[in-house]
Amino acid sequence: MPDLESLLERLVQNRVAFVVVGGFAAVAHGVTLLTEDVDVCCRFTPANLLKLQAALADLHPVHRMTPARLPLALTPQSCARLKNLYLDTDYGQLDCLGAVKGIGDYSEVAQRSVLVDLPFGPCRVLDVDALIRSKEAMDRPHDRAAIVQLRAIKERSRLGH
Repeated sequence: MPDLESLLERLVQNRVAFVVVGGFAAVAHGVTLLTEDVDVCCRFTPANLLKLQAALADLHPVHRMTPARLPLALTPQSCARLKNLYLDTDYGQLDCLGAVKGIGDYSEVAQRSVLVDLPFGPCRVLDVDALIRSKEAMDRPHDRAAIVQLRAIKERSRLGH
């Protein structure tokens, strides 16, 4: 059973520079869809990726998109070549993106984020407008379903409910 909150808590505790994007971000804003992974946009610098690796070390992270499912074993040199990381861990799937379609790279994503109080503490999450924009850019069936709810959430907050 995935423990996605604990996965994010690890990143926060290890001071990884990241913003929650994707389905978990939608859930943090009140969308009622299920998500089985966590998508984050993070700073793809060697220092930040090595913090990420340290945060996940005892969770047996492996590269999910490779047939051999190789263990995560980053070096400063290998970090320089990465644009994304798709990982399986003991707590669930974690997708680390260097950029978000429709928004841009980490610095642009960070500018479009808000601080949300999650059960384990404050965490940066893509704001509702940017989340809608990114889901429109992805245009998958589950993204379209999330957009409907995100627009309703946005409208309710505009009306002060």
